[in-house]
Amino acid sequence: MRKVDLQDLPSLVYQLLVLASKGFSKKDVIEGVVGFFGEVGESKVSSIVRQVEGTVLLHVNFAVKQDPSLGQEVLGLVKSDVRAFNHFTVVVLLSIARVKRFSDGAIGILKNAVVTSYQEHMFTRDCKWLPDILKKDCLHNAKRVEQSVMRAINESNYGREHIVPSIVQFGFVLLEAVEEENNQQISNKDSLMGIEELGVQILKTLFDVHDMSRKEIIEQCKYRILSLKPQQCLPIIKFLGYLSRSYPYAMLEHVARLKDLLDYFTFMHGEISASLVTALLPVIKLSHDLQDYTILVVRKALFRREDTVRLSAISAIVNLILAEKQSSKDGISSLQESSSQASCSQQAEIPFGFRASLFQELSGLLQRCLSQQAKVKEIVYQGLIKFVLKDPLIAGSVFDFLQPHFLRFYHEDEDAHLNLSCCVKLESGKVFLDEPLDCLLSCVSWILLLQPHGRADLPSEYSLACFGFSLTQENEAGRVSCGEAFSNALSKLRKLLRNSNLKGLVDIVGQCQDSDLQSLEEDKSSYLASILSGIIEVLLNVIATELEKATDVKKVDLEKELIDFIDMHDSLESNACATKQGSSLKRATSRDTPQDALDKSDRDRKECIRSGSIILYQGRKPFLATSSIYRLLLTAQSLYDINCCSSQVSQSKNSQSPSQLSLLKSSTQCLKLTSFALKASLCQIKTFPSMAKDDPLMPLIYGDLKQLGRPLLKMVWLLKSRPKLDTNYKKRATKGKKGVEDRGEMFFKSLICLRELIGLSLHTPQLTGLIEDLMSMSSDENVVGNGIDAHKGNDCELISGIEDQKTKNVQLFLEKTLKPLLAELLHMSLHRESEVLSDIILMLGNKLPFNIRNYNGAWALNLCRTTALEDPKTAKSLLALSVYLSLPPNDLITSQEMASELLKVMGSEHCDPVETSETYPVISHATKSAIASTLLHLVDSIIVDVSWCITKLKTFSSFTRGAVSIDQQGDEEKSTALILEEALYLRSEGLVNLLSSFAHMSLKDPQAEQFLRLTARFYKILALMTKLRIAPRGCKQIIPRIKFQKLVEVTCKRLTAPLYNFVTLIQTKQQENAQSKGIISKIKRENRCIPDLVFQIEDYEKYLIQLSKLTKINLLRYAKRSTARDFKIIEPKKIVDRQEEEPDGESNPVNSVASQNEACDEENESEKVISPESSNAVAADDSGSDGEATSIRTKRARINKVVQDSDEE
Repeated sequence: MRKVDLQDLPSLVYQLLVLASKGFSKKDVIEGVVGFFGEVGESKVSSIVRQVEGTVLLHVNFAVKQDPSLGQEVLGLVKSDVRAFNHFTVVVLLSIARVKRFSDGAIGILKNAVVTSYQEHMFTRDCKWLPDILKKDCLHNAKRVEQSVMRAINESNYGREHIVPSIVQFGFVLLEAVEEENNQQISNKDSLMGIEELGVQILKTLFDVHDMSRKEIIEQCKYRILSLKPQQCLPIIKFLGYLSRSYPYAMLEHVARLKDLLDYFTFMHGEISASLVTALLPVIKLSHDLQDYTILVVRKALFRREDTVRLSAISAIVNLILAEKQSSKDGISSLQESSSQASCSQQAEIPFGFRASLFQELSGLLQRCLSQQAKVKEIVYQGLIKFVLKDPLIAGSVFDFLQPHFLRFYHEDEDAHLNLSCCVKLESGKVFLDEPLDCLLSCVSWILLLQPHGRADLPSEYSLACFGFSLTQENEAGRVSCGEAFSNALSKLRKLLRNSNLKGLVDIVGQCQDSDLQSLEEDKSSYLASILSGIIEVLLNVIATELEKATDVKKVDLEKELIDFIDMHDSLESNACATKQGSSLKRATSRDTPQDALDKSDRDRKECIRSGSIILYQGRKPFLATSSIYRLLLTAQSLYDINCCSSQVSQSKNSQSPSQLSLLKSSTQCLKLTSFALKASLCQIKTFPSMAKDDPLMPLIYGDLKQLGRPLLKMVWLLKSRPKLDTNYKKRATKGKKGVEDRGEMFFKSLICLRELIGLSLHTPQLTGLIEDLMSMSSDENVVGNGIDAHKGNDCELISGIEDQKTKNVQLFLEKTLKPLLAELLHMSLHRESEVLSDIILMLGNKLPFNIRNYNGAWALNLCRTTALEDPKTAKSLLALSVYLSLPPNDLITSQEMASELLKVMGSEHCDPVETSETYPVISHATKSAIASTLLHLVDSIIVDVSWCITKLKTFSSFTRGAVSIDQQGDEEKSTALILEEALYLRSEGLVNLLSSFAHMSLKDPQAEQFLRLTARFYKILALMTKLRIAPRGCKQIIPRIKFQKLVEVTCKRLTAPLYNFVTLIQTKQQENAQSKGIISKIKRENRCIPDLVFQIEDYEKYLIQLSKLTKINLLRYAKRSTARDFKIIEPKKIVDRQEEEPDGESNPVNSVASQNEACDEENESEKVISPESSNAVAADDSGSDGEATSIRTKRARINKVVQDSDEE
């Protein structure tokens, strides 16, 4: 075909297809045609080649319709050999998909090829022990698949219009597959689009190039949004939003279909319906008809009974007004640039956004929303803040809108008064929140803070220009007085709450009308306390904002006011915990003793304190801005330093005085301020991912979140350096040492905040400079000298050799801050804090290159050798550091060493356990279970990796054994397969050595069951590995590699033989404890694991026997003879007698088996078989009916024996 002219190729291909349909080597014809045009398309890209390919596609499509077997050959080619995937293969599959019987199959194969390529790349990228050549191969394969698909789509207009419907189907199938990908992101440095981006690009290109496809794309969007699950609909809605932003005028032609989609607004999932309106906003701004229809739909939905529909409707209304504000803001500049005097004819050309103010039109609807449930009101209040952010001059209208509603709860007579009891209502015997007054005051305070130069309310400039009228002086004065009224109300509330003590707060909260119902009284008090604490947080945000700009004299007063409000917030929190404690005492059952009830209530109190501030709704936005929290942290640090200096002066005087009492009071207030700031920081960090990036409230509330890093790290060092930090939490007295306990809790919370912030920065582009900020802090304050002097020379050489600045900063932060701090915390026996810090080091270490990561793993391993621990969680975290930061094969070598030491601590059948390991003091009697579970978890992850490699090897073997090499890459594929095979054998051998230690341990029941399940899975993988070494019929058998033979030898000697003994001991313990209560279910679980394990072992040995016969190499020289285990009853008395009679044979069963095997080898070299039962099984497979009859008779004899035993019993 290479010598034929391009113009003659279509007729030649047609004749070849006719011959193939007659039975002339169909597979060869299909492979040749696909491979030829794939190579021609890569080398020559011209219009003639594209036209020739289009004609060939029509011939292939016609031939498949006439002979469906040709279609099966095409599908089988791409499914079996991923190397056949090129741009022409994609087009052929899309063309075949037009045939009804091949539609789903062809699209499914394309989807699987794309998804598999991405998954293989992400797996190899994250796997540490796979060879680099395989990682590059998977990355190259993913790029090749991606480029082939995009090229096929871009060339779809060269005589290939018949595949357009198939392209539409394929694009939407990829968008649906995003959920199956588990939202795993493709790294930008890989230069790959990912499944979602690829699907969007396919449909976007089609929408841009082919006008006839637009109707079908919109219809498919409508159908799939209405029929798919909510998580599958989100990518399609994102694509619809992309079309609305990129092609708004083209989308105007399909307004009727968009209206049909909006008709189902009330029947959609809440998140989907709100996202749909947001996606269509660019088109709604251009169509007055579509906007009116959308408003009509959401107006109806706003008064539905379902809460989710109401919330979606009010969110849609807020987004509509925001879009109108944005379009008006963008259009006013262009309007001002035009002629200042417009005629009547020119008025029709005014943009749509200036026809009316949507906020004024919908203000009545928003007013009715204020009579609905609390969650709807929260969305309205947040929306009003967004309106002012888009147009600060609309604040006057917002204040007018809110004032009548605010006066329902605020009465200004001689003294200000809050009617909090109206915020809660009683319905159907339950208490509900009716008005989130704290959210209302937060809305008012933010609007006041956003006004320039203190001007609370002025009308919008563009609204005056558009409507053509001006406000009178009376109206303008009324607006100004309305804003001033809100400002005065907030000032009076600050004075009222500050001057009220705890009793006054209770009076403000009021009493429940149904005083007889105590539970309702408690629920109502809880709601009201939550509202009051939220109001205090709003006022704290205002004070912190003023504190930033205050002078020195006013700054002192603001700090006092700040401490007073925080003290009040802490009192509300304590009262809520006391109420919960009292209710827990009342709910104590008759079986519980009073002491048990007190212990439970104490645990509830501590849990309530640890949970942070009282938060009514988890999805509610924080009341404190990041800048305010930053100011609180700085204030707490300054007060903390002052108190430390004052305490040192007071201790030098060594006398009781009133100054010491005031010092104690100020110290307590400082601790409360620190505790509140840490809780607010944690809440701010936790809620940051929940807010959308384009939300107008994001820069207002969260701002630059990374600025919290430095004060948090400073707080960690201040709380750690406090003298006499008590670490024994259990022996503290509740009254005398409450301050010390609070300080310990705050130290723990500061580390928690730092961990969450660093973890967030590793996945958020906005926080990329956090590590640089933390590293830039003064090393004199943060570093303990003893922590870095030991390895100072090696550290300098390592860090100086790092070229990437980000990597260098991370390593410097580890060396100068985190590592010394962890060593000090371990020395102080602060176990919880050490665990949190280990998590931080592990997170940062996993982002480093392999060589630097391995260095940190060696440091962690040295820490395990020099640190004695009794806390299981801390030991588990240190073990995770040493293993997961070590490069292969060091991670398995470390795990093997620890497993050997764990064997000494656990004990075995022949050795008594020791209390603590001498090599690794971290392994002790108290930590052995945690260490064992960590190592078994490592085994599980390695088995998953090895299983994937087996699948990849199977693919490579199908490539090398294929009759035709499509891409002429046989040698390259073979070398990659050999490298992967060697890495797999080495990893499996290390896993065998690790499992062999567990086979000798005296494991507890849950861990023994987990070990049996993992070992059964591993033997199943070994069986598949051996099966791949057996050549199929017609192929030459290759002798197994030396590393494979070594793996078989190590497995038989070190794992299989001990496993049989391990299983025997488990069954013996089961028989001894058969009468114990609760042992029956455990025996049933283990009895399901043991037969599966024995089956997998025998299945593995069966393939070894077959491979031994084919290669004339005895692979079972060191294997243990298998025994008939079904229905076998082991008498403990006989086991003891056998141990006494044969001590030597029992001590080393492998040698006796090996000697018997060698004797068998000398007698019969032709049969490399060890186990008689296994040889019988193979003989039965290879021989005729005589062998089968013998096997059946043997089985029947065993069954008869078992039946006789059961009859005797």
